[in-house]
Amino acid sequence: MLKRTISLAAAGAALVVAAVAGCGTNVQPIQVNLAASEVLAQAAQKTAQVTSYTVDAVVNATHSQQGDGRVQGRMLYQSKPELAVDLTLDTVDMGERSLPGGVRAVLLGDTVYVKVEALKDLLGATKPWIKVPLAEMGDSAQVNQYLTQIQQFDLANVTKLVTASQDVKSAGNESVNGEDTTHYSGTFPVDAAVQQLPADKQEQARTNLAELKDVKFDIWVAADGLPRKLALSGQKEGATLDATLFFKGFNEPVTIEAPPADQVGDLPKGTTN
Repeated sequence: MLKRTISLAAAGAALVVAAVAGCGTNVQPIQVNLAASEVLAQAAQKTAQVTSYTVDAVVNATHSQQGDGRVQGRMLYQSKPELAVDLTLDTVDMGERSLPGGVRAVLLGDTVYVKVEALKDLLGATKPWIKVPLAEMGDSAQVNQYLTQIQQFDLANVTKLVTASQDVKSAGNESVNGEDTTHYSGTFPVDAAVQQLPADKQEQARTNLAELKDVKFDIWVAADGLPRKLALSGQKEGATLDATLFFKGFNEPVTIEAPPADQVGDLPKGTTN
């Protein structure tokens, strides 16, 4: 039961990750809007230098067999001096399954701290947090997949995917959270988008991108060349995905800490298989 609960929490995070990683479509090449493409290229260069940020995300999904899903949450991200993530999912509903009270996960080094209210009922736990060394989360493939999913929150990689668009165009000036931005809209071919990523990220990205087709993106870029909002929508064989993400706090100090030791319990043996 514990593994299934943690898996549901991870699945909710993965749904957000899949949205952040982006989705593509097999569109036919058309004449490129050079001005808009240049803006995206410059944005990719700038986001590659960003070492911390905050993202607020809302993801809605429907599936003819699995039902409707919704994930809503917020994440603090830091890439230096080491990868650290503080993810809070206030809403995790996937089909007929949900996590009352949401989920909180903190990744520091090789350890994940998980806080899920449902665990108290399942285990009779008195401590709100469970410490999960990545090496004990299952076989190496599962651990690598989890790490890859976390790393796909990388804003630089998201922007690189968008630069593969062959039909991006300006859609006017708009305000996002009080900041002036320029709205760009388009689609991008999956194969070309994946090739923009580092070699070690391409396989996982290609897997995620294959989940949907006919996906459209909208991105709002501020005067500093960094994105403030990203929206994705797509569908495939009755399944749909709509995701909206807001970015802020670029390169601002981020505090990501482990929960107090007296509030943390270890993952019971026999729950990782």
